[in-house]
Amino acid sequence: MDGWLGVVIMIALGVGFAGVMIGLSILLGPRNPTPEKLAPYECGMPAVGDARERHSVKFYLVAMIFLLFDIEIAFLYPWAVALRDLGWAGFVQLVTFFLILTVGYVYVWRKGVLDWGPPARLRRQVDRKAA
Repeated sequence: MDGWLGVVIMIALGVGFAGVMIGLSILLGPRNPTPEKLAPYECGMPAVGDARERHSVKFYLVAMIFLLFDIEIAFLYPWAVALRDLGWAGFVQLVTFFLILTVGYVYVWRKGVLDWGPPARLRRQVDRKAA
């Protein structure tokens, strides 16, 4: 239990400090709410319309692909730290990992998931009409 005493003290200090700061802001802070101050505000733009609007499926596909590649890239840091200890076997694994990532990226690119413009058939039709 001796090893946990420092952890418990740090948690108590953190919770206590947060509680004291919130209490002081409630006691000493100004109390003049206006409709403008109470309005939801995000990203520098006032909220307009319904928050439950539909998003394109492509939005979710790009979000999932971003998370997938982001998490895979996060695995490169431990590899880079241990690369000298891993030797050539680790280097071959790293190159194989990058090849798999590249194949996945090319597949996603060729499927058109990263293309946010109009579909290719519509672009061809517009180009024919313009010519």
